[in-house]
Amino acid sequence: MSNAVKVFFSYSHKDEVLRDELANHLSMIKRQGVIEAWHDREITAGREWANAIDDNLNAADIILLLVSANFLASDYCCDIEMKRAMERHETREARVIPIILKPVDWSDAPFAKLQALPKNAKAVTTWQNTDEAFLNIVQGIRIVVEEMAKSKTSQN
Repeated sequence: MSNAVKVFFSYSHKDEVLRDELANHLSMIKRQGVIEAWHDREITAGREWANAIDDNLNAADIILLLVSANFLASDYCCDIEMKRAMERHETREARVIPIILKPVDWSDAPFAKLQALPKNAKAVTTWQNTDEAFLNIVQGIRIVVEEMAKSKTSQN
């Protein structure tokens, strides 16, 4: 049984390039065995995709909401994944982290009360250097993972 923190990506397929970019930036902490990241493109042939998504969403320790107009326009992202993510967040089963990919009005979204990344919730695509934005996100995720590891240790 792995001690790695399970990370779930909730995103619109229209933002897949940015999701891949974030996954690349997370690869060092993934390689260290600190996190295991999962997104729906890992569903293999013959599996029921809704079940695979539910299983991984319900097993996740951290749920990343990759926020853009595409995400907010997606019924599946908002009505299924985000709703379940926020339920798990409210019961403290998981930590939901909004990642602001593109400028969009999310001030009334259910996750608006949560601290978002990158810093100041400045959308990744508005940074002069998007690598700096992704670095800021990864540093923020690493802090959360370390907090989770400490609380697990103190519970045992």
